[in-house]
Amino acid sequence: MKKIVTMGEIMLRLSTPNNEKFIQADEFDINYGGGEANVAVSCANYGHKAEFVTAVPANEIGDCAVAALRKYGVEVEHIAHCGERLGIYYLETGASVRPSKVVYDRAHSSISTATAKDFDFDAIFKGADWFHFTGITPAVSDSAAVLTEEALKAAKKHGVTVSCDLNFRKKLWSSEKAKKVMTNLMQYVDVCIGNEEDADLVLGYKPGATDVTKGDLELAGYQDIFKRMCKDLGFKYAISSLRVSHSASDNGWSACIYEAKSGEFYHSKTYSLHPIVDRVGGGDSFAGGVICGFLDGKDFKSALEFGVAASALKHTIPGDFNLVSRKEVEALAGGTGGQIRKTEVTGPLGEKTICKYAILDGNLGVIEIAEAAGLSLVSSNLRNPLYTTTYGVGEVIKDAIAN
Repeated sequence: MKKIVTMGEIMLRLSTPNNEKFIQADEFDINYGGGEANVAVSCANYGHKAEFVTAVPANEIGDCAVAALRKYGVEVEHIAHCGERLGIYYLETGASVRPSKVVYDRAHSSISTATAKDFDFDAIFKGADWFHFTGITPAVSDSAAVLTEEALKAAKKHGVTVSCDLNFRKKLWSSEKAKKVMTNLMQYVDVCIGNEEDADLVLGYKPGATDVTKGDLELAGYQDIFKRMCKDLGFKYAISSLRVSHSASDNGWSACIYEAKSGEFYHSKTYSLHPIVDRVGGGDSFAGGVICGFLDGKDFKSALEFGVAASALKHTIPGDFNLVSRKEVEALAGGTGGQIRKTEVTGPLGEKTICKYAILDGNLGVIEIAEAAGLSLVSSNLRNPLYTTTYGVGEVIKDAIAN
């Protein structure tokens, strides 16, 4: 069991129930979460010692936030109780072609006014193996940016591996300010995590011709910017999640990683996320899974696969926290569950069409076969290519086994 420390803001989340719009809602569902808090919960859930460092107000709402962390085994010994209030965010969960909406109310939150004097970083990092922060924390306020650097200096003093999820938030700061602050903080970072937008807006590195809204992923572009980032900024690993958004409730999900030492680039399995229950915390669950993989001693490819599988499962869980078990993640990461594949089907008159399917528990679960309803499945993707039968819309193929 290894020790990970994360530091950032935990917030009160108020979300509309049943995919309602804000204007429809007469009540809100209550959860607590935040980028670094979500990572701490994931790592604690997988069996590592996880501590979250933050500041919350000395009142009942602050106590509730701490209790939410303690409930899932996160250590809270060094949380400071100071400042005026807990930050709040309101979530309207989208569906189909309607995107989700978030409204923040976090000005003057406790973490935004906290200083290094509120924390004993030598005690916090004693015996720690890993420290994780995101670009959200230094964006909250100038004071929080200074606090973040003080924590990073202490982490490196104690020989702790540091990871950062760039996590650009345009509602908190401009790209110009993000580049100025975050480029300075990168000198302390060993493992950099972020998507293509983060790399561009936070660090000024842009991948090749990639437009995820059109379902495009130019992997060669990522390999190029990862190589440059590692060379320029000294990262040991550069990592990006890869989301292809077909709609608010239908995404493709994978990730890629570059190891500076070997110069090797790796792209993970791709999962079909449909329907998405809650994508908030999806990136955090990915970071938490990858970090867990490294803490377990996995090689970088296996660590990436663990993170992608963990995050794919998080999209099925409401709330910020990823509450799946290590066993569930390993089962998905080690198998073929959820992967998208395509096959050709032929009809009774010899007509051919392409349908998509996903591997589920060793069977073939049809995702989109409406066009192929009643047609015979013949595919070289099957272990027995001569296996042929007929299925209707949405039926699960029990007998065919994937390669």
